[in-house]
Amino acid sequence: MQRENISTGSKWEPILGYSRAVKVGNFIFVAGTTGADADGKFAADAGAQTRQALKNILAGLEKAGAKAADVVRTRIFVTDISQWEAVGRAHGEVFGEVRPAMAMVEVSKLIDPAMLVEIEADAVLTA
Repeated sequence: MQRENISTGSKWEPILGYSRAVKVGNFIFVAGTTGADADGKFAADAGAQTRQALKNILAGLEKAGAKAADVVRTRIFVTDISQWEAVGRAHGEVFGEVRPAMAMVEVSKLIDPAMLVEIEADAVLTA
C-alpha cells in the first residue's frame, strides 16, 4: 500500500519528525491535534479548544480526501477531566451522527500550559 504524509506546514512537523496525518490505503491516522488557532493562540476554555482542535483535524482529513463521516475513532486527552462535558458536547457537535468510538482521558499536562485538550483521530475511507 502507498503511504502519503499529510502536512499542515507547521514548523514543528520537521523538528519533531511527524505528520499531521498519514494515509495508508483507505486508512488515515491524524496526529494529536490541539486547539491552536491560525495565529497559534488558544482559547481559555476546554470546549472552545475542542472545537478548534476538531476544526484542525477536519482540515487535515480533507487534505487526505476524508471527512468527519469517515472517522471511526477519536482519542481525547484533557488536562482537567472535570471539563469532560464541555469537551464531549463540542465533540458531539461534529460527530453526533457519526458516533465514532471515543476515549477521553485526563493527563497531567500537555506541551504548553495553555493547551487544555489534544485529540487524535483515525478514519477509514469506504468506496
